[in-house]
Amino acid sequence: MAEADQRESERFRKLALPLLDEVYTFARYLTRNADEAEDAAQETYLRALRYFSGFSGESIKPWLFTILRNVLRSRDPRRFDPLPENDAGEAGQVDPLWGDAEPDPETHLARADDARQLRELIARLPTVYREALVLKEFNDFSYRQIAEVTGVPIGTVMSRLARAREELQTAWFALEKKAKTT
Repeated sequence: MAEADQRESERFRKLALPLLDEVYTFARYLTRNADEAEDAAQETYLRALRYFSGFSGESIKPWLFTILRNVLRSRDPRRFDPLPENDAGEAGQVDPLWGDAEPDPETHLARADDARQLRELIARLPTVYREALVLKEFNDFSYRQIAEVTGVPIGTVMSRLARAREELQTAWFALEKKAKTT
């Protein structure tokens, strides 16, 4: 292997490989299937390695997530279709679901159950909402980075985030209400 190729290979390992778990996690949220997410993450890294010489951005994470999104879109083009206009809701804010952790075991179990329920509610969101929410809240992407990854204007990103949070909040409160009546 030529010295330049070795440097490029080392640069790829240094920049891209530490993000493998995050790419897989994002794929898992989008696909809702561990095997499909694993395949998509693997294909993402193969494509990223193939085209790495053309990467010149500041941060590799949005670039990898964009590749992942393109991989998933090529497998199922309808996955990222925009929602019909009548599905648009009012923008809302989500208050934190809980504060600092309590040390007692009962609280720990309750929070573990809350986290499980929250993951299930996120999985039920339409793909375009789930994608924006996961990129913002779990991966700390800026609105601009989310717009780059998803290929939509920043205003659309903000709208999708607001709608995702509203749907999540509504579903959460419905769960709480159901739990109180049982």
